[in-house]
Amino acid sequence: MPDLGWYGLVLAVAAGATAALTVPARRLSLRVGYVAAPNERTMHDTPIPYGGGAAMFLGFLVAVLAAAAIPALRPVFSDSPEMLGVVLAAGAIFAVGLIDDVRDMSAPAKLAGQILAASILYFLGVTMYQFKVPLAGFIVLTPGVIPLITAAWVIALANAVNLIDGLDGLAAGIVAIGGGALAIYGIRLTALGLLPVDNVGPLVAVIACGICLGFLPFNFNPARLFMGDAGALLLGVLMAASTMVIGGRTPPTSGVTYFFFAPLFIPFFILGVPIVDLTFAFIRRTAHGTSFHTPDKQHIHHRLLRLGHGPRRSVLILWAWTAILSGFLLFPLFMHRANAFIPLGAAALGVGLYTLFHPGLRKGNGEAADDAADDVAGDSPSGGSENGRAPRAAAAGRSAEVIRFP
Repeated sequence: MPDLGWYGLVLAVAAGATAALTVPARRLSLRVGYVAAPNERTMHDTPIPYGGGAAMFLGFLVAVLAAAAIPALRPVFSDSPEMLGVVLAAGAIFAVGLIDDVRDMSAPAKLAGQILAASILYFLGVTMYQFKVPLAGFIVLTPGVIPLITAAWVIALANAVNLIDGLDGLAAGIVAIGGGALAIYGIRLTALGLLPVDNVGPLVAVIACGICLGFLPFNFNPARLFMGDAGALLLGVLMAASTMVIGGRTPPTSGVTYFFFAPLFIPFFILGVPIVDLTFAFIRRTAHGTSFHTPDKQHIHHRLLRLGHGPRRSVLILWAWTAILSGFLLFPLFMHRANAFIPLGAAALGVGLYTLFHPGLRKGNGEAADDAADDVAGDSPSGGSENGRAPRAAAAGRSAEVIRFP
């Protein structure tokens, strides 16, 4: 079996283990009261458990153990302590998210937990060293700036995934698409000799994609399980680690093409939707003189709801945008001619028109959509994931009844 087949096996193990673990995680969450309870704002009459983050973390560990047993992937584990760093950082951020789900943490405490995860990654070597900037040449990072960049990167991606986690299946689907694209990209670079075989990035991206695929059937609208901050922060750290060691370690190469500039832009393509949402949230809240962790209802998914799209359709639209952006990353690897981008451009145009001018959006839907957006909570008071909060569960419960289309 080729190495690509082994990565596929790890993907299947990650997805299968996560899917299998969601059942006991759901039951245990209900038993101990780790749930989003119904209240006056919800239309669901039963508690919705949000132990999905635990199932994802355990699925991640199972997949790591399975990968360690595969001879073809053994260099990833034996040549450096980086995979150990990813596992420890994942455990630390999962614990932070779990505590925040059970009892809201203050913003400084939550930030400290993210810095702890970033520090673990840095001290065990999971960071970026260098990258190429268009029109500026090749930049090698100095030792003094690497820890700062590592911390900033982990904080940015963890919060980006956390903030986009506002509709059933949204964050998990985006990370599944982005993680899959990043894995293909990293494996291709390894095959071309531009990344060493012991680079942990492709394996981490494969596992992130796999645990999301295993969780999605239980989280898509109407959700039976929420990932909570425990799952959203975990996904953010995994994507931060994999993008740093792939995009920040590509060596100098000859030629001036899009392909050789791509490593710098990896996260901005595969995680473009949550990064844009994070950026606008920061600008919006700073302009209003409020804390970054102050809840609001101006995220991308809220805007789609106000346009008249239902929760499911909004999620599918944002998945489509993530797939298109990921395509722009992958196409140059396999098709080097400019006309290879024509299908992607056509798809982007189609999704753009569908997003803004869907023929099913009739006059009067706007008011219903505003009501739906009001029922979808903004960020939690601690700035965390909307998954698992009581208002978040409200959106899952009433989505089918609030918005109807002819």
